[in-house]
Amino acid sequence: MRYLHTMVRVTDLSASLRFYCEALGLREVRRIENETGRFTLVFLAAPGDEHAQVELTYNWDPEQYGIGRAFGHLAYEVDDIYAACQRLTDHGVTINRPPRDGRMAFVRSPDNISVELLQRGGSLEPREPWKSMPNTGEW
Repeated sequence: MRYLHTMVRVTDLSASLRFYCEALGLREVRRIENETGRFTLVFLAAPGDEHAQVELTYNWDPEQYGIGRAFGHLAYEVDDIYAACQRLTDHGVTINRPPRDGRMAFVRSPDNISVELLQRGGSLEPREPWKSMPNTGEW
């Protein structure tokens, strides 16, 4: 058995790709346009980890999606949590749970999907502005 992907429905494919690719750093590995079914599937993966993918499903006909309580979050290990959070901030993403401990942070996608970032290896030394930054919203 092998893990393939997690599917996330998105309402604005362009905004989602800006978040997941430009801000978070994932790469598009495959795209399927289905005119009959009126949907687009975009498969994303972290560089060097193409087997664990996130599938963005964009239905061409508008729908409203709620976040169920059973779904928690997506999680990614990063080389430098402070650099990752700064890149997200530079792209206008709110850091909901800053990496005050040098180890963990949470952000939300344009469709309110919670994304956890974890520092690879041990925690980095806590530093500003992150160590005194308060939580914002839900994470």
